[in-house]
Amino acid sequence: MKKGSLILFIFIIFLQSCIDDCDTVCVTEPQPFSLEIVDKTTGENVFTNGSYSSSDIQIINTLDSNTTVAYTFISEDALNVIDLSSIGWKTEIVNLEVSLAGTPIFELYVESERKSGDCCTFTVFNEISISGAEYQMDSETGIYTILIE
Repeated sequence: MKKGSLILFIFIIFLQSCIDDCDTVCVTEPQPFSLEIVDKTTGENVFTNGSYSSSDIQIINTLDSNTTVAYTFISEDALNVIDLSSIGWKTEIVNLEVSLAGTPIFELYVESERKSGDCCTFTVFNEISISGAEYQMDSETGIYTILIE
């Protein structure tokens, strides 16, 4: 009986060493992609100046059978941006084609990797590229300004 108790005791100690030491688990949201589309000639936001409306926006993932991608259109203080918050919640590769009024404007390619460490989950963006249009990225605001003609 003592031998069985000793084996059980060692087994319990072994299991406890496998239990994570985290008192709380944190989940860090991935940085959303905020896209402002600006007329290259005038420097005006194309939604603010009335060239397009938010209903003209279509975003599809060309790597996933051209499925429609959810977005939020944020219109505040004449700053009209497309917010893509769905990217990066899992390890994935997306190639998003952004169209206005049926015309493709640019593509956003993202390779994201969801990781865990120190009791937290977080996203690492391994590659981000924009093709089909010139753009600028404001490192302070995180907004990508897409320049179109």
